[in-house]
Amino acid sequence: MTEAEIKNIIEQQLPTLIQNPSIRDLIMRTVSEYYAPKQETESKFDRILAELQRDREMAQLDREEQNRKWDENNRRLDEFIHQQNRKWDEQNRKWDENNRRLDELIHQQNLKWDEQNLKWEENKQQWHEQHELNKAMLAEIQKLSKKYDSTIGALGSRWGLYSEASFRNALKGILEESFGVQVLNVNEFDDEGEVFGRPDQVEIDVIIKNGLLILCEIKSSIDKAGMYIFDRKVAFYEKRHQRKANRKMVICPMVDDRAKPVATNLGIELYSYADSVELN
Repeated sequence: MTEAEIKNIIEQQLPTLIQNPSIRDLIMRTVSEYYAPKQETESKFDRILAELQRDREMAQLDREEQNRKWDENNRRLDEFIHQQNRKWDEQNRKWDENNRRLDELIHQQNLKWDEQNLKWEENKQQWHEQHELNKAMLAEIQKLSKKYDSTIGALGSRWGLYSEASFRNALKGILEESFGVQVLNVNEFDDEGEVFGRPDQVEIDVIIKNGLLILCEIKSSIDKAGMYIFDRKVAFYEKRHQRKANRKMVICPMVDDRAKPVATNLGIELYSYADSVELN
């Protein structure tokens, strides 16, 4: 019989055989060397249980401590979150308040801008109306100015001519009647245009006394160009009559300042305002 067959028989018969006390004791003695006694096993088992109990208690303490720490951390975290939420709520409240004030300020500024724009439009319309009125008034003033300028110019020219004629007549009457002086108003035609640059009438006042020849220009006003024209009139008269003038004289109440040095350079005697004229 093989070993396998023997093992097979034992496995089949052992449950029945172990019911016999003598056989059970035999089996227990046989296997006792492979297994610890019950008391020793129970002792080891108790130690293991005690160690497991201690481990469970330590683990429980660790868990409780850990839970306490977690609870403390959670409490602190909740408190921190609560504080942060309060800060955020306060910040949001301030932001909302600032936004409200900003919106109110923008609204007020928009109202002011609208009011200002309305005033600008009104002023623009008034300015446009005033501008058109000013243009019309300016056109009317310019029209009147031209009319008055023409009128005043004509009056001034006529007044100047009348004044020159009156002064010339008075001078003629005084000098001829009181001083035996001959006063002539010579009006001759300049064929060659020596005076004005083209042929024209040349008028000049001549005063003669005891062979003294004075050529005179009586004007209501005279400028630099007028002074040069008078000098050419003198040259024209001297050439025409073959006689040199002893004196050249301009009598005028209104003399341009630029004409005065011209008169000095040309040897023209100038009498204006309160200047006196002496006849030698």
